[in-house]
Amino acid sequence: MHKITIIGSGFAGLTAVRAIRKQDKTAEITLISPKAELVYMPSLIWVPSGAASKKDIVIPLDNFFKRMKVQHIVSEVTGLENQGRSVITPIGTYENDALIIASGGRFIKKLPGIEHAITPCEGLSAAEQIRDRVKVMDGGSIAVGFSGNPKEPSAMRGGPMFEFLFGLDTQLRAEGRRDKFNLNFFTPAAKPGARLGEKAVDGLLSEMKKRNITTHLGHKMKQFTTDKVVTEGGEFAADLILFMPGMTGNTWFDNTDLARSTGGLLKANQFCEVEGFDKVFVAGDSGSFPGPEWMPKQAHMADLQAAAAAKNALDNLDDPTIVSRKFSGNSLISLNIKNKIMITEPIKTIS
Repeated sequence: MHKITIIGSGFAGLTAVRAIRKQDKTAEITLISPKAELVYMPSLIWVPSGAASKKDIVIPLDNFFKRMKVQHIVSEVTGLENQGRSVITPIGTYENDALIIASGGRFIKKLPGIEHAITPCEGLSAAEQIRDRVKVMDGGSIAVGFSGNPKEPSAMRGGPMFEFLFGLDTQLRAEGRRDKFNLNFFTPAAKPGARLGEKAVDGLLSEMKKRNITTHLGHKMKQFTTDKVVTEGGEFAADLILFMPGMTGNTWFDNTDLARSTGGLLKANQFCEVEGFDKVFVAGDSGSFPGPEWMPKQAHMADLQAAAAAKNALDNLDDPTIVSRKFSGNSLISLNIKNKIMITEPIKTIS
């Protein structure tokens, strides 16, 4: 019986569980996370308007763990030992034959005054703060922006901020209050959404202009205060600031010898293996993966990486001499080379 440990209960962690159980009914799966719940992050954008609430966002996992025969450890990981075979937590050490790290990323919060901003993707409470703040505002200025990790271009979450921006505009118009608010969009990037292509940039900026949303682009951030955003290119008023910083690796990575990218994430190869480690895999926001420049940090990619990591982990444990074969999934093209499934580009016809 294989002993596989998964760190994290987000999209990557849960997809890894499903992929393992589909292929191996007897594997002993241990999953470590602070809570037996999934916060459905993509739906946070609906919270400010009241279209979604906690019951729609937070999904209990107790029944899922029971059905999948998963031992859930309610704790946080603090480090690894024995080349990843031992996972250290405050309540004990857990041994494994293979490890999948899916503990997400960490937002870089070094900007002076960042405590004055709300980071929406930190979770439900952040989205609820936005809802409550907007509800009691009689008018004023709302600033919405994001930045990235300059050492890890893919470690950013710009997409949700566009959704929050246009969502707030739509909400305020529906409430008949838009004329009382100034909406400002800001980012150090001169062309926001450039990783989506030039047409995307033109489309986003055109839509902002159409909706009377002011833009402040291409200037390095300096600080936030209680009532303004300050950049090297000037400052502007902000009664409410929504800001998504770039991402880096979890703090517990520092207590390991795991290979790191220059941006602080776990350095993975095309098979989702952490470089230099045997049967240690990474999926989702925790990892830095090879691939096209436009490859995003999003739940869909986490699912694909987790499926590959799980299959490669099991195949490696079962029989590392499996003959090479081609493999095709629903939304990606994969290649099994010497028992390793490699993620490449999503099929272009899949939306």
